Amino acid sequence: MPKTLTLRVDDATYETFVRAVAAERRSIANLVETAALRHIQDSEFVDDAEMTPIAGERDLVRRLKRGSAAARKRQGSLVHL
Repeated sequence: MPKTLTLRVDDATYETFVRAVAAERRSIANLVETAALRHIQDSEFVDDAEMTPIAGERDLVRRLKRGSAAARKRQGSLVHL
């Protein structure tokens, strides 16, 4: 079920939104939703181009899998730097 969010922005930000949605012929809600989702996807997920060199490091992948298995079993400790 869709949820309603309230967003408070200053006048300059609102005017920026208004200009952008007028140019793209869509709603402010759609602009904000799309931008937020894009930001989350870009900052939280690794794309194939970034993953290829990581996946090629066999020792790293082996250690990551071992660490993941230990975390699921709640083994080990968190190291703070």
